[in-house]
Amino acid sequence: MKQNFFAQIFRLCLLTLASVGAARAPAVEKIDVFKQGEHGFAHYRIPGLVVTAKGTVLAYCEARKNDREDWGEIEVHLRRSVDGGKTWGAVQHVAHNAPRIEGNPKKKVGGEHEQTVNNPVAIVDRDGTVHFLYCVNYTRCFYQRSKDDGLTFTAPVEITSAFAGFGRRNVIATGPGHGIQLATGRLLVPVWVGSDRADDPAKHEAATIYSDDHGQTWKAGDIAIPQDGEFLRPNECSVVQLSDGSVMMNARTESKTNRRAVTTSPDGVSRWAAPRFDDALWDAICMGSLTTPPQAPGVVLFATTHNLKLDEKGQWVPGARAPRRNLSVNLSRDDGKTWAASKPLEPGSSAYSDLAVLPDGTILCFYEKYRDLTLARFSLEWAGQP
Repeated sequence: MKQNFFAQIFRLCLLTLASVGAARAPAVEKIDVFKQGEHGFAHYRIPGLVVTAKGTVLAYCEARKNDREDWGEIEVHLRRSVDGGKTWGAVQHVAHNAPRIEGNPKKKVGGEHEQTVNNPVAIVDRDGTVHFLYCVNYTRCFYQRSKDDGLTFTAPVEITSAFAGFGRRNVIATGPGHGIQLATGRLLVPVWVGSDRADDPAKHEAATIYSDDHGQTWKAGDIAIPQDGEFLRPNECSVVQLSDGSVMMNARTESKTNRRAVTTSPDGVSRWAAPRFDDALWDAICMGSLTTPPQAPGVVLFATTHNLKLDEKGQWVPGARAPRRNLSVNLSRDDGKTWAASKPLEPGSSAYSDLAVLPDGTILCFYEKYRDLTLARFSLEWAGQP
């Protein structure tokens, strides 16, 4: 009888400890922000995310009218959240409230009246301004700003001339994702430039454009990751400022290593170090995103689809495009030198993403989940678990 009593007490203690552990265990909360087919648009893709100086969350993306293709009738849509991403305001059509620039060269019939507004990038300024850049038809770039936390934006101003510093390039794209403001006040936007001309061997290269006067003027930095040797078609890059003030860039490539390309610069625009492949960060030839929580100096978070293409024998196929799935969050505690943890966030179909941090330290990841755009909320503790 006494044995049974103690056995019951022991089981009760285990259940209590398990329930307390479950209650304390960090969890991931997910909220759908843009859903396929809503508001008359076939697909939503290319997510971007920032948290304003006042703590408002701005989630923006490409609203693709008729299909998933990169070219076509595409707008940029935005939603605001004032409670950390738990609930969302109405959809706003932002970017390019200006005369249309039509012409889809990828569609032989019906493309002459389509306008592709693409690759939106926001930057939060410490003075409260939200800077916003985007491209049209992958050939022209525009800038606008908001002084009221993303409620309204100024008329766009064309800044395509900033890309002239990259030489003979007839394909340009910002981001995608978000830009950053450095401690010096410099606004920094990751970009990629390229050419579809047969006489230009540099098909894609990763770089930055920058502004030192709060968005009034924009200039081209140096090429950060050129197409050279093993580095094939570097593009779709992200940047963060590290704890020592330097800037790290992380880019996707189509290289045989299937690893992310990384380089650093003391100012984000020049003196880029020789690029290297980070063996810990797999590259399924998909966009990835970076952020640094202000509450944790030295910590860098990186999100991308952690997957490799395998052959029928289960062997990795170098240079192959892997299925876009298993979106994972990688955490470094030493400014990206090594990676302490990699946590699956969306094991199924998933692709592009963007990261941001709330004032209370909550991490946000806005990402493509199958056909929808979803926001995940989680703690730094969760990201750091093995």
